[in-house]
Amino acid sequence: MMELLWVIVAIPFASACVLAVLGSHLSHRVVTAWGVGSIGVSAAISMLVAADFVSAPPVGHAYTEFLWTWISIAGFQPHIGFYLDALSLVMILVVTFVSFWIHLYSVEFMRHDDGYSRFFAYMNLFVASMLTLLLADNLLLLYLGWEGVGLCSYLLIGFWYRDPANGLAARKAFIVTRVGDTAMLLGVFLLFTNLGTMQIQDLMHRASEQWAVGSPLAIAAALLLLAGAVGKSAQLPLQVWLPDAMAGPTPTSALIHAATMVTAGVYLIARTHGLFALAPVAQLTVAAVGAATLVLAGCSALTQHDIKRVLAYSTVSQIGYMFLALGVGAWSAAIFHFVTHAFFKALLFLGAGVIIEALHDEHSIFRMGGLRKELPVAFWTFLIGGCSLAGLPFITAGFYSKDLIIWGAWSAAQGHPGFWIVGMVGALLTSLYTFRVIFRVFFGPIQTPVGMHPGYAMTMPLVILAFCAIVGGAVKDHLLAFVQSTLPVMVEVHAAGMTETLSEVVAAFAFLIGLCVAYLFHLRKQSLAEQAVTNPAGRALHAWWCAGWGFDWLYDRVFVQPVLWLARSNKNDFIDTFYAGIARLTETLYRALQLTQTGLVRWYAAGLAVGSVLFLAIVVFS
Repeated sequence: MMELLWVIVAIPFASACVLAVLGSHLSHRVVTAWGVGSIGVSAAISMLVAADFVSAPPVGHAYTEFLWTWISIAGFQPHIGFYLDALSLVMILVVTFVSFWIHLYSVEFMRHDDGYSRFFAYMNLFVASMLTLLLADNLLLLYLGWEGVGLCSYLLIGFWYRDPANGLAARKAFIVTRVGDTAMLLGVFLLFTNLGTMQIQDLMHRASEQWAVGSPLAIAAALLLLAGAVGKSAQLPLQVWLPDAMAGPTPTSALIHAATMVTAGVYLIARTHGLFALAPVAQLTVAAVGAATLVLAGCSALTQHDIKRVLAYSTVSQIGYMFLALGVGAWSAAIFHFVTHAFFKALLFLGAGVIIEALHDEHSIFRMGGLRKELPVAFWTFLIGGCSLAGLPFITAGFYSKDLIIWGAWSAAQGHPGFWIVGMVGALLTSLYTFRVIFRVFFGPIQTPVGMHPGYAMTMPLVILAFCAIVGGAVKDHLLAFVQSTLPVMVEVHAAGMTETLSEVVAAFAFLIGLCVAYLFHLRKQSLAEQAVTNPAGRALHAWWCAGWGFDWLYDRVFVQPVLWLARSNKNDFIDTFYAGIARLTETLYRALQLTQTGLVRWYAAGLAVGSVLFLAIVVFS
C-alpha cells in the first residue's frame, strides 16, 4: 500500500482544483461530496499506508517514492518525491484524520454561506499543501508546501472579505509570516550552497560529516530555519498574527490551530534535528523561545473576552511547549504533544463554533453563561477538551504529553530547572484560563438565550474528538517507541533532585491550583475578578496583557508607521521624477525638431548636403 503515498496528496489537490473551477456550477450535495469525501478518502488511504508500514517496515524504517524530476539545470535536479518515516507518518495521520472531522463539521456550519464551494476549495488546498510539506523529501518541495499553507491561511482568514477587518487580519498573517519565510529561504540557500544538495536526508548526513558541533555555518543555517519556524508557528517575536486569524470561519481556525500551519514549524525543526544537534546555541534558542512564548501567551489568554481569542493565545502557548521540548532534546515528547494538542484544540474550536452559532454570533464569554443544560453535548465535549488542555491528572491525553515535556525540561540533555519552572507556571496559567472560560460560559445565569441547536454533522466530530482527547494518552508508550526510530531518544542527564513521578505530582497540583482560583474568581465570587482590575496597577497590567504585551503597538510604530510616513511623503513618487524628466526632454527635442519641418524642399536638400559634408569631414579627419 505504500506505493499509494502520492494519492494521499493528489486527492485533496484534485478536489481543490475541481471545486475552484466548477464549484459555482455544482449542487450543494456534489460540493459536499467532493469537499468532505476527498479528505475522507485521503485519511483512509493514510491509515492503510500506516498499517502496511507498521506490519512490514521498509528497509531503514523509511520509504521514498520518486515521481518525476522537477527541475534539471546545471546539475541541480530536485524532484517531486515523497519520504515516509515514523515522523511524517504520524503527522499525516493526524492531519488527515482531524481535517476530515473539521470538514464534516463545516458542512453544517457553512451550509448557508454564499461561498460554500469556495470555502471547501480553500480548505482542501490547505490540507494538500500541508501534506506536501510533511511528505517532501527535499527542501524545495517542502518550501512549496510551506508557502502553500501560507497562501491558504491568507485566503481563509480573509474568507469573508467584505468586512475590511477580515482583509486586514489576512494581510497581517501573510506579511508577518513572510518575514520568517524569507529567513528560512536564506537558510535553504545557505545549506544548498555549502552542502550541494536539497535532499533532506542527504543534507543531514553531509552536515554531520562536514561541520563540527558549534560550526558557525551550522548555527547560521539552524537559526535561519528557526526564524521560519517561529513565523509559521506564531512564536515570539512573530506571534502577533495568530490571535487576529480568528477573523476567519471557525472551522478555519480549528484547521489552522490544530492540524496545519502552526505545527509546520514544529515539524521543520524535528525534521532537521540533525542540523540543530550541530548547533547547540540554536537548539537552546528554540527552548528559550518556546519557554518565553508559553508564559507570555498564557498571561494574554487570561485577559481575553472573545472565546476564540482565548483559544488562539492558548495555541500560541501550547506550541511554545512543543518548542521547549524540541529545544531541550525531548524530540518525541514534542511530537506526542502535537498529536494530543491536535485532538483537544480542534475539539475546543469546534465547540466554540457551536456556542457562537447558538448565541447568534456572540463571542464574549461575559455575555454567555448557563449553557451546560442548553447545549449538553457542547458542554461535555468542551469540558473534556478543556480538561485535556489544562492537563487533568492521569485521565486526559493532554496531561501525559504536557507532563512529558515538563519532565524533559528538567532532565533532558539541554534541560534546566529554570525551564521546568517555566513549564509549571505555564501549566498553572493554562488551568486558570481554561476553567475561566468553562465557568463563565457554561455555569451561572444565562446571559444570552440560545437561538439554535447543532445537528449531527456538528456534534459527531465533537464526540469523536472528545474520545480521542481522553484515550490519546493511552498510546504514549507505543507512539514514543515508534517515532524514536526517526528521532533521537531523550537522554536523561539532569535527573538529580527530581523524579518523573514527583514532576507529575507537582503538575497535578498546578492544575488544581488553577482550577480552584478560576472557580473562586469566575464562579463562586466573580466580584473578586472585577476588583482585580479596578485599581490602576491591575487595570494597566490587564490592558497590557490583553493587548498581547504591546507587540502590535511596538511593531506599528517601528515598522508600519515609518512605511506609511514614507508613502505619504512620497505620494508623488520621486522615483517617477527621473522618468518624467526623460519624457519631458524627449518632448522638448520633438518640439525643436518640429520647427525644422517647414515643407520647403530646398531647405531639406540643403540640410542633406550640409549633413553629408559634415559626415565626410568627420570620416576623413578623424
